[in-house]
Amino acid sequence: MTWYAIQHKPTQGDRALQHLQNQDIRCFYPKIEVEKVKAGKRIRKLEPLFPGYLFVNLEKTDPVWAKLRSTRGVIRVVGFANRPAPIEDEVIQYIKGGLDRVAEAGGIKEGEPVELDDGPFKGINAIFQAYDGEERAIVLISFMQKQQLVKVPVASIRR
Repeated sequence: MTWYAIQHKPTQGDRALQHLQNQDIRCFYPKIEVEKVKAGKRIRKLEPLFPGYLFVNLEKTDPVWAKLRSTRGVIRVVGFANRPAPIEDEVIQYIKGGLDRVAEAGGIKEGEPVELDDGPFKGINAIFQAYDGEERAIVLISFMQKQQLVKVPVASIRR
């Protein structure tokens, strides 16, 4: 069996996945948890790793090929010169392994030690306190014999 990419209709990835699985097709729809700011609040939600695409595992001789394009939510099988483009199993395994590593890492948690690697506090060790919007974070630093809460860009924080 070989993996192939399927392009799905906008916002219909879950629908395409469900209808493909209803046909007993082995599928892989990688999603990753992301943090977004909505109405001033930071929320976590699952989003597709490859927006617009999912993967199916099929034999070249499988009769289900004829049904793929007419499956609800599916636009087409990704291919070249009117032939489906196979994806090596190692690539899919690598993506799955990467998702596992990202899930284990998660975001920076309150109380974690971090280092500031940009701006006026470059090189100073700090303790992460909280996110402040989408692009800033609050960290606790020891500065001039006092502990201070400072807002810094998220991009300048390193574990």
